[in-house]
Amino acid sequence: MKKFIYIIIVSLTAFFSTSCNEEFLETKPTTKMSGDGMFSTGTAALVPLNGIYRMMYTQGWSTTGNTQQCDGLVAWNLMADLMGEDMVMKAQGSGWYWFDCVYNVKSRYTSSAWRSYDVWNGFYTLISNANYIIAAEETMTGDTKDVNYAIGQAYAIRAYCYHYLAMIFARTYKGHEGDPCVPIYTEPSVAGTPGKPRSTVGEVYELIRTDIDKAVELLKDAHTKKHCTHIDYYVANGIKARICLTTNEWAEAANAAKIARENFTIGRGTELTGGMNNATLPNVMWGAEIIETQTPGWGPFLYHIDALSMLPGTQTYAYSAPKCISTLLYSKMGDNDIRRQWWNPNSTDIEGDPVRSNYLQLKFRFSNPVTALGDKIWMRVEEMYLTEAEALCRQEQYSQAQSVLNEYMQTRDPNYSTGKTGNSLGALTTDETGSLLEEILIQRRIELWGEYGRIYDIKRLKQGFTRTAAMGWPAAALIEGRDTQNPETYAWVLTIPQSEFDGNSSLDPNKDQNPVGDR
Repeated sequence: MKKFIYIIIVSLTAFFSTSCNEEFLETKPTTKMSGDGMFSTGTAALVPLNGIYRMMYTQGWSTTGNTQQCDGLVAWNLMADLMGEDMVMKAQGSGWYWFDCVYNVKSRYTSSAWRSYDVWNGFYTLISNANYIIAAEETMTGDTKDVNYAIGQAYAIRAYCYHYLAMIFARTYKGHEGDPCVPIYTEPSVAGTPGKPRSTVGEVYELIRTDIDKAVELLKDAHTKKHCTHIDYYVANGIKARICLTTNEWAEAANAAKIARENFTIGRGTELTGGMNNATLPNVMWGAEIIETQTPGWGPFLYHIDALSMLPGTQTYAYSAPKCISTLLYSKMGDNDIRRQWWNPNSTDIEGDPVRSNYLQLKFRFSNPVTALGDKIWMRVEEMYLTEAEALCRQEQYSQAQSVLNEYMQTRDPNYSTGKTGNSLGALTTDETGSLLEEILIQRRIELWGEYGRIYDIKRLKQGFTRTAAMGWPAAALIEGRDTQNPETYAWVLTIPQSEFDGNSSLDPNKDQNPVGDR
């Protein structure tokens, strides 16, 4: 087993505030509890569970030098967004995320400072800690709803992590079920635990589906959400909906998405335009509420994306490497679409802007740039409407899909209405067919820009893409010569870190490493 899987320690124990929970969560340092006591009851298990959630927005999954771009779930989604065509990175700036954007990370798998190590280390550490909670399923005592609440979340976390590992370290599920994926660990692990070989994509997704179904079952008979960072029954269904899109289980995806959105309302007005920095809003299903004592200093997500708070005289991460929307995608919005306020098409009027970055993003802003405050949002209810619409369309239930899409879109553009049908897609994302499915996906691309990880959708949809200067891309990021027009490419499949081969005798770097190139 690789050397960097560990049990939760005090430095990663969560210290949640009380503003989005019904009651204060007990988060004493785990060093003050015995190993057995930590998992003895559903209530006690909240301490290590909160530690896992704290890890999800903690910096430092790589080693010194690149920790600024390694702050958990939002970082891995921003990485995947910048690998696509819709989020334009206008300049290299200090270099953070630039190498993801220009496809220059795979060859760096021998270093613990780069993306392969960061992603592998992060997700497997989360899995290892979730396994300790799951292992206590049969012995944990206390109120059934408390036990279900803790164990159900652990299963959901494990399903979530393996789903992302599969999307990042293998080609997409459909058509590649027999491809090598990632090792599976379902029991507690420590440094020195014997390593496992790579399981197939099909085997990994079999575990993912079993885990998420178990999570949904347990959380249905558990307490209501105690904190906005926790996974409850609705969020678990949201995770299931994401998984089922990847596996093409359309009926299951539609049903899970419909359940997931039951407890939330679509965002409107300032809920959309206020900076996407508040995890307690009624349209936010799952997110991390960041308090001032938890802000880690320079480098988290908002430093890389909120350029207007990073003007000269302050820090320059986002300002020197602006994130903008593709002009092609921006043009897909109607004149009255509220989402147009997420980007400034004339942002070159910012005084002193050396990059001249039109279509600069305004969607994500610090709630307080002085203290680096701003929540991290991991799932919004709008995604569930778009997921349900897509899954219905895939089943050729066009009128139902239109109804769901129109209901959601009326909150974005009161003039919007579609009567499109069909589920055809072009070979490239720019090859338009005029189908309803394509329309749903366009709205998904706009709505989830900067949140979901565009390359994950491109992979599962089996489309290719190109970048052009007309979209706003700088010449240095056109990735000419890369195989991104081929949906079977390995350009989107990350290499396994060398440290895993060094610590896992079940893996042979000559046979088990993913291609460093695109094929």
